[in-house]
Amino acid sequence: MKILFITIFTLICTLATVVAQRPKRILKALETGYPRKLEVVYKTVGKRELPFDMYYPAEETAKPCSVIVYTHGGGWAAGSRFGASSGGFAPLFKDLTARGFCVVSVDYRLYKKDGAIRMRDCVIDCKDAVRYLVKNSAELAVDPERLFVFGDSAGGQIAQMLLLSPPRSLPGDPDLADVDYKVVAGLSWYGPCDFEKVDLFNHDDRPDFRDRFGSRIVDADDSSEEKLRLYREMSPVTYLKKDSPPLFMIQGDSDTTIPVKHAYYLEKKAKELDASVQILIVKNSGHNWRKVGADISPTRDEIVAASAKFFVDQLK
Repeated sequence: MKILFITIFTLICTLATVVAQRPKRILKALETGYPRKLEVVYKTVGKRELPFDMYYPAEETAKPCSVIVYTHGGGWAAGSRFGASSGGFAPLFKDLTARGFCVVSVDYRLYKKDGAIRMRDCVIDCKDAVRYLVKNSAELAVDPERLFVFGDSAGGQIAQMLLLSPPRSLPGDPDLADVDYKVVAGLSWYGPCDFEKVDLFNHDDRPDFRDRFGSRIVDADDSSEEKLRLYREMSPVTYLKKDSPPLFMIQGDSDTTIPVKHAYYLEKKAKELDASVQILIVKNSGHNWRKVGADISPTRDEIVAASAKFFVDQLK
């Protein structure tokens, strides 16, 4: 009898722990008032499962629905899919789901200083997330022909890579390697476009500037030729062509992390190629739309409105 009691008590405690842990993850997710599909595992690397969360529009919205894949920022070394519920992004995603879009927020492996995981792996994971989404689009009730991407900072670079690089480039999961996809358009908030031109990160043109992101792409022992190859591989501008899908870049003019130089540089390259790149420069803004000196212009609300309008306009 005593053994039975102990067993039952242990089971109750275990169940209570599971129940207590799961709501914590659910509470981190964005609450839109519409249906959600959380913790969809799109691939497994070793013993680690990589999931994304799906935020659907209203039940009565026609299915399959347009889908926006969101890749979070954090310097390729921090952050998570729960960034979708933060104050900077929740208003935009709530607006987009209200307009009939499904927003998919992706987790990906993060950079490690020992070199086990690099920027390349972050991009590969997110490409696999898109591949999985397209491969299972019928089951997930999304339209693979109306696929968009959006990211901020490091996630902005990843979004640009998803938009501009060939679908089958940077393969990851063998089961997803043959999946083709086509992105309609992409949005980047303060994301870098080129790592080969290190001076684009030197916001004030200081003579003693040091590249802070190079180690997340290359190894110190790599040859100069290999470093150049890897820098170009991770630079979205490398893949920009005349017929590339439309890209909208929004950058702050006082951003010292990802300087506004990146937006101007990509705009210049786009004009040379006659490619579709639109930029919006936010005055008095540092990284993450932080106010520098005076109030930012356009305002955060206006940035959200311009971002939502971009996606809606691309559907027309």
